[in-house]
Amino acid sequence: MVRPYTAALIIPTGIGCAVGGYAGDALPVARALAGVVDRLITHPNVLNGAQLYWPLANALYVEGYGLDRFAAGQWGLEPVTQNRVGLLLDAGIEPDLRLRHLQAAAAARTTLGLSLTDYVVTDRPLTVRLSRGESGASWGTIEPLDSLLRAAEKLVTQAQAQAIAVVVRFPDEAPDSPELVQYRQGQGVDPIAGAEAIISHFLGRSLQIPCAHAPALAALPLDPQLSPRSAAEELGHTFLPCVLVGLSRAPQYRVLSPVPPAPLPASCLTTADVDVVVVPASACGGSALLHWASQGKLILAVEDNTTALAVPPEALGIPAVRVRSYLESVGYVAAHRQGLDPHSLSPQARPLQPLA
Repeated sequence: MVRPYTAALIIPTGIGCAVGGYAGDALPVARALAGVVDRLITHPNVLNGAQLYWPLANALYVEGYGLDRFAAGQWGLEPVTQNRVGLLLDAGIEPDLRLRHLQAAAAARTTLGLSLTDYVVTDRPLTVRLSRGESGASWGTIEPLDSLLRAAEKLVTQAQAQAIAVVVRFPDEAPDSPELVQYRQGQGVDPIAGAEAIISHFLGRSLQIPCAHAPALAALPLDPQLSPRSAAEELGHTFLPCVLVGLSRAPQYRVLSPVPPAPLPASCLTTADVDVVVVPASACGGSALLHWASQGKLILAVEDNTTALAVPPEALGIPAVRVRSYLESVGYVAAHRQGLDPHSLSPQARPLQPLA
């Protein structure tokens, strides 16, 4: 018998990925890759599409901090049938915009049958400040974090939430700002993605349960030049539906005990279960990837998913296999899963040579 074949698909957020730098534009990659593996581990940046989503029965929706701990061998991932999802709203969201998000959550519970707890509002408005690094990658700060954590803890202790969807009021950019215009035309870096990641990382680290974020923003005026890659973000008044869907089946984290290890459920995945990791070729400096590279995992570096970074695998001593596109990566993974040397599918057969 052959154990289940597991792939990890990593597309970092806030770095201007040509594929995966917008809401849901990496979903076709995830769907294709999920079709040739038994299990796909990926993160909200790949699967979130604002109002759009595509549930994949064999995909595990894992927030970035949880993914780092999983790759490091510190956490396991236990698949679930259903999570009770708690909704956390920023007190700084205007009444009308808050109502939009509550109606979206009610629709998800009624139309999709998701299990949601009652919601909680932070005891203080949250303040988000957006910034850009020298590379162009986005980041930011959020405060006060203690108010955010108190609200999340209330959902866990009083409502028995098993996962948390967070909605924070983000600052609106002027519709004619160069950064926003560029992004809506399918270029540049998502200006809020880096700050969003901080919110989910903080709560995931603090509570050790699945968390994901949906920003609250004012609707933008219609733009006839809107890029198809950006269009999913402008279909409605909220980004919440995809987050609720993802969290509803997100695996629970299991902290792996030190020696002697505590017994794990048979269904629980550990980093040893990962067979292949797919990542943009210019963004190979992430914590999870470095852990997997040190474990000798097969790394596929996709060249045509360009980013604002310049961190190729060779610069870090990572023995990755470069592929030109995600389409090629899917073929490579399909061959690898069958135990084939992918080069055997090429007409250029290489003769055996004596060792030097």
